[in-house]
Amino acid sequence: MLPETQVSFSCKNETLQRVYDTAEEKCRGNLKRFSGDLVLVEGGGYEKIWLETQPMGGEMYALRNLEAAKNNVQLFMRHQREDGRLPGSIQCIDGKAEAQFNKYQGFCFSFPALNLYYLLEEDRAYLLQLRDCLRRFDDCLWRTRDSNGDGLLESFCVYDTGEDLALRYGDAPCWWTEDVPPEGCAMVPMASMDVMSWSYAARDTLAYISRILNDGQAEAWRKKAAAVGLALREGLWDERRGACFDRDKYGNVINILCHNTLRCMYWGSLSPVMAERFVYEHLLNPREFWTPFPLPSVAVCDPAFRNAPENNWSGQPEGLTYQRAILALENYGYHSIVTRLGEKLIQAIAENGFRFTQQFDPFTGKPTLVHAVTHQPVTEGSGEPIQDAYGPTLLSALEYIAHRFGIHPHLGQVWFSLGSGEEYTYEAVFYDHRYSIRSDGKKAEITVDGKAMGAYPCGQRIITDSRGHMLRSVPIEDAGKDE
Repeated sequence: MLPETQVSFSCKNETLQRVYDTAEEKCRGNLKRFSGDLVLVEGGGYEKIWLETQPMGGEMYALRNLEAAKNNVQLFMRHQREDGRLPGSIQCIDGKAEAQFNKYQGFCFSFPALNLYYLLEEDRAYLLQLRDCLRRFDDCLWRTRDSNGDGLLESFCVYDTGEDLALRYGDAPCWWTEDVPPEGCAMVPMASMDVMSWSYAARDTLAYISRILNDGQAEAWRKKAAAVGLALREGLWDERRGACFDRDKYGNVINILCHNTLRCMYWGSLSPVMAERFVYEHLLNPREFWTPFPLPSVAVCDPAFRNAPENNWSGQPEGLTYQRAILALENYGYHSIVTRLGEKLIQAIAENGFRFTQQFDPFTGKPTLVHAVTHQPVTEGSGEPIQDAYGPTLLSALEYIAHRFGIHPHLGQVWFSLGSGEEYTYEAVFYDHRYSIRSDGKKAEITVDGKAMGAYPCGQRIITDSRGHMLRSVPIEDAGKDE
């Protein structure tokens, strides 16, 4: 029997309420059965669970359906190969789950899996399973993805990092099943900031797990993670430009300013100084990534930028980038930037028919319309089925609301986000407690199991232990970094 989880949100702002309600309704349509296991698929015409999206997506959905959240993590662990490699995706064919090992497809796995441990009542067997999974995965990376022995892990194909049609991959294959790199390509094997960061995240999470288990290995794993971070900085960080850049098979810098340094922040592999430089010199730069609708995949000033309507990681902002940006920015204390991104996303959804698409135009904020199955561009009124219910965008909307006006679990803590300007009530059940916020837009009252824990001015996040005892607070509405 899984622990009880629930969540609800009610506010007087009809537009905000409709975004929330519509996202909840459409998310329910992404619940599917894989070999009898309930999972949350990516949606929007993507009927699999991918390693880059669905452990993270399931964890974000956990207060609504903990069974699906757990399965979205455990199916990957269950299908891990003996050599440690995790499937890049899992599909369901004729009712049977089938693991696919033809790409890595990112690794948004470590933090969601660890956060679920607390929602699962600190299940020790689950934690030991996760520890074994991460150890074997990290071993596999270093055994197979450092083909030239230079200490920089490599991407072998476009879908390893999930960047469909990205120009910086050149003539690299989309798929690659082998654990040796393809031959005859100009760019791959590519020394990759993403793949390096996967190892960092795995090792950093292993250090965290070791502290929980008190097994004496925490310091060793911390040092191993730090070694990866140092190699990333020395090999792929450009000190002059304040961003990371991948290198081609010959060691040449691939001189395309892409958003992937923000991905590194999701995995925690950058130092605080590196993150600060990227955020202030690039992320918030309106000529690069802070466009009217922010977070293009490639800086709009870069010659490699393409404002292409199909699923193309050379240009338009992606719902998946918004989804990852929350943890990426909060990892380094940029809580108020998360608030600003949430405002942009919710406004774009509300102003364009409450449609949840994969991509948005960075200059207008209009959702990019593609066919619901083929994902090729279509026009409004064409009669063709148009993509909607794309999971990363749905979950991003719900999560940005939770991080502005709501309650969410974070590694055993409870984060009460008291956004200003809205009269609202937010309630959640997890950790065997019932939490609530009631706000008039200026002051908010927090309760735990019906007991008042305090009233606070809006515009801040109150962070407590599971019983509601205050640990600290951070601002969530001031510009810049929140100390």
